[in-house]
Amino acid sequence: MTELPDVETLLDAAVSALGGARRDGQVAMAAAVDDAIAAEEHLVVQAGTGTGKSLAYLVPAIHHALRTDSTVVVSTATIALQRQLIDRDLPRLAEALSPLLGREPTFAILKGRRNYLCRQRLQTADDEPEDAALFDPHQLSSLGRQVKRLHEWADVTITGDRDELVPGVSDLAWRQVSVSANECVGASACPFGQECFAEQARADAGGVDIVVTNHAMLAIGAMQGYQLLPDHRVLVVDEAHELTDRVTSVATLALSERSVTTAAKRAARLCEAGLTDRLTETGEGLGLMFADEEPGRIDHIPEGLAGAVASVRDAAHACITAIGPASGEQDPETTTARKLALAALEEVHDSAVGVLESFEPPLRDRRDVVWLAKGGKQAPSLHVAPLAVGGLLREKLWGDRTAVLTSATLALGGTFDTLAMQWGLGRQTVLEAQEARPAAARGRAAGPVHDPRPGTDASDAEATQATESDEAEPDPTSAGEPRWRGLDVGSPFNHARSGILYVAKHLPTPGRDGLAPSYIDEIAELIEASGGRTLGLFSSMRAATQATEELRERLDFEILCQGDDSTGQLVGRFAEDEESCLFGTLSLWQGVDVPGPSLQLVIVDRIPFPRPDDPLASARQRSVGAHGGNGFMAVAATHAALLLAQGTGRLLRSMNDRGVVAVLDPRLAKARYSGFLRSSLPPYWGTTDPEVARAALRRLAAAPVTASPE
Repeated sequence: MTELPDVETLLDAAVSALGGARRDGQVAMAAAVDDAIAAEEHLVVQAGTGTGKSLAYLVPAIHHALRTDSTVVVSTATIALQRQLIDRDLPRLAEALSPLLGREPTFAILKGRRNYLCRQRLQTADDEPEDAALFDPHQLSSLGRQVKRLHEWADVTITGDRDELVPGVSDLAWRQVSVSANECVGASACPFGQECFAEQARADAGGVDIVVTNHAMLAIGAMQGYQLLPDHRVLVVDEAHELTDRVTSVATLALSERSVTTAAKRAARLCEAGLTDRLTETGEGLGLMFADEEPGRIDHIPEGLAGAVASVRDAAHACITAIGPASGEQDPETTTARKLALAALEEVHDSAVGVLESFEPPLRDRRDVVWLAKGGKQAPSLHVAPLAVGGLLREKLWGDRTAVLTSATLALGGTFDTLAMQWGLGRQTVLEAQEARPAAARGRAAGPVHDPRPGTDASDAEATQATESDEAEPDPTSAGEPRWRGLDVGSPFNHARSGILYVAKHLPTPGRDGLAPSYIDEIAELIEASGGRTLGLFSSMRAATQATEELRERLDFEILCQGDDSTGQLVGRFAEDEESCLFGTLSLWQGVDVPGPSLQLVIVDRIPFPRPDDPLASARQRSVGAHGGNGFMAVAATHAALLLAQGTGRLLRSMNDRGVVAVLDPRLAKARYSGFLRSSLPPYWGTTDPEVARAALRRLAAAPVTASPE
């Protein structure tokens, strides 16, 4: 093969072809990714907004794929980034680089089987779900219309990809026409195997240079041992700050009366009536136990609940045994019914086993946490989740490949320590900034990893005693972890000149009874000064709704609230109307990208610590504390720092953006852990003077495009 140009030459050509300008941080990141791949050493890169990190990893990834005739996998957390890579970045990049590479680079997207319509399942899809009795007639009528629409769409779609169905359908409707990997009978046994959308997607991904997937696919492949992705030796994890949560979500098991009933109905035509009746009865017994229990974390399972779970386990196992292995040739309908029944039964059985086994070790040594979720419209369900997933990632993902993990937010408290621990990486080999990139590039090398572990329970009193220097003790399971390098390439934005971080030090500490009147007054004054143009990030939907209702009566600006319409529609309206405001909760902290004068004020109502009754976070805090670490800093403060960094990062999205981030929670100025939180944020110019913030906003409102907040 002809010698390929080096990565820097390819990057320059790509940036020029796309009409961009050279960015030192982007060049530094591309060089570091190329070096890491060559050295087969993991790399963690923090690249601030505006760096152009997708090109910085795609160019060396393409270079490696073509040079070695191999595939590189890129994983993201969100559909939005997947679409950006597949629909915009990769097509433009492939066209720009093909003259230098001798051929056009190839790429494909690959998702989990559940994301694709199943033609075999479509043939047996009912207008009503198996647990139809649990739904109201209006919901079932809507479901029937949606399933009919899916039948019509199946005749015209080329990919069968759910994300290409616009407008979409409910999860309930989609479940009627899709299957998980456990439920699939396999292409060889399926009468539609040659027309299978999921198999076609896998075929399309075979042999291409770049495969784009998601964190859930990585987790499923790692946990269940499926060969879901093409063979690859290089893995790029974008939006890496979400990796732990996505993997934890996939690893979480759930058990409910509904899941037991569904399994019994699926098994009814394959088992004796007595067996499935017994399984149904155990599900009903489980539901009765749930009714008597309070929601929340369960440290010691009551005898009655343990007995109900054990009964479900045994009844599910009896049905699985009765169905037994497949015997001889079976018609497609029977094969499908058998596969669906076994998948549901095994899920119920494994969840019950997981719940019961989690209580076997002493509390201090447990690796899982169990909780009961109930309330509102949520059907009661028992959940079991791992306290940590670092060992799984270390063993299944990092061991035999080179990984590049990147995001705009990775260095919490000024280092990569905590996230590296959560990912199961070992101590860092420091990559000095001058070794990684040109001297002109802004940024900093991260300090060495100290490997704290997740978790512990911390009271408010313990929280106030935490300091920036607190670290958890080393994880005893961390021996033999892979070595890695970390680099922060900075951001092209001059945060100190473009933005102000205003902390409302004079306000009272936020309580649990909604927003105090002084908070509403403060928000109103800031919005008046800004002339609208405000993104309000609230710690709860209750607070967002309260602020919306009270301020709509006081202000003349349009205030949009999450839930009024789809998030995408609301963000679009907010971007179009420069004097509007948008209030909401979690998805807005990370999902809003509105450059320009429509967003010049970001308001955060309080530090986003996990809820005290969050079962997983509280169990992780307790675990760290039990082993000598500071659970509050390792879990609660880390969670808050990550969300604060993401939320405050909504302010500057382009080089001309200016504005103010207003954090109303005075603990960001007063608490002893505030230094850790502030060091995780972009380096805005700081003040606690409300008039300084309001004056800056008034200047920006007068000349929103050119004014400086100084």
